[in-house]
Amino acid sequence: MNILFLTLIEFNSITDRGIYSDLMREFIKNNHHVYIISPNERRNKQETHIVETENCNILKVKIGNIQKTNIVEKGISTLFIESKFMKAINNYFYNIKFDLILYSTPPITFFGVVKKIKERHNARSYLMLKDIFPQNAVDLQMFSKKGIVYKFFRKKEKDLYLISDYIGCMSQANINFLLKHNKQIDVKKIELCHNSIEPVNFEQIETNHIRQIYSIPSETTVFIYGGNLGKPQCVDFIIETLKYNSNLDDRYFVICGNGTDYYKLEKFMVEFKPRNITLMKGLPKDEYDKLLSCCDVGLLFLDKRFTIPNFPSRLLSYMEYAMPIIACTDVNTDVGQVIESGEFGFWCESSDKTELKKIIDAICKMDKSKLERMGKNARIYLENNYTVEDTYKTIIKHFEQET
Repeated sequence: MNILFLTLIEFNSITDRGIYSDLMREFIKNNHHVYIISPNERRNKQETHIVETENCNILKVKIGNIQKTNIVEKGISTLFIESKFMKAINNYFYNIKFDLILYSTPPITFFGVVKKIKERHNARSYLMLKDIFPQNAVDLQMFSKKGIVYKFFRKKEKDLYLISDYIGCMSQANINFLLKHNKQIDVKKIELCHNSIEPVNFEQIETNHIRQIYSIPSETTVFIYGGNLGKPQCVDFIIETLKYNSNLDDRYFVICGNGTDYYKLEKFMVEFKPRNITLMKGLPKDEYDKLLSCCDVGLLFLDKRFTIPNFPSRLLSYMEYAMPIIACTDVNTDVGQVIESGEFGFWCESSDKTELKKIIDAICKMDKSKLERMGKNARIYLENNYTVEDTYKTIIKHFEQET
């Protein structure tokens, strides 16, 4: 089949590692031709262009800035993505007949593109639901549920659900939320479709050497948070947690990422000068993997105000490196339930720094063999539940039955 994949992730190569590139490689592995439409933000100063490889074409479409920018620029740029994507498809892929359209949220503004491609090619469509907007923005008080902005995007959201032949959700809590708040959706087209990766077996890396590179003490328990540092992660709570655990020699914290609230952590580091915390900007994937390999415990943070059940994909990187995980989240996501039922970590609400410190204290006192066993549980759970092979089978079974 000819697969059209619409995404806001910046694809540069099909060999990159990540939840979408790994899945696209699985489609290629199964003899499908993949066409990827990926944004090329204005800050990159590049025009729209195509990257061609065997069985895969990546169309890099020039758009406005949508990542690591203010909400006004992001909003305006997002509104124009749909028309820019459609124009690029017409210019570069006008002679391709697409059989299946894959797309994820964000954004919810792909409705028009999906509708036109479906009508033109009699194609089928599959939505991988990664984010529930605009409700997540309402949760974070970015705008009101009573305003025109919410109503506009809510209609876009409903349209996208309507045009999708199937909707894959990250967890059972996502399915429950979607059905509760969208009575118009046919329950038969909703299913579990987990975040997933192609797990890699890593060679043994000298931990102390990597720790020396980043000036991390060798004899301590190292906790790492890697990923976005913006409103959804509640950076203020991360800072409270770091303050509450600062300058204790049996624990060390590495915060690695980018985002709109990164500056708050920079300010904290300058003012408090904690000796057991390293803050660094996001690293290239291969360097970040090396950093992960020398850490002991992965951290997840989500704002306590969320009513939508987020399920962060960064969880998979921790699991891949056989790390126990602490999830500090709202009460509506089921990521904590998954971690605790799989016996590879702990959960607490992201408003309770005292409970979080108790968990960290317990881990620091924990026998190393128990910590390693929890890490192995994480890797086993990943291999049993979150591989792109399983995700591919979940998606393709619908369309194999139709052909």
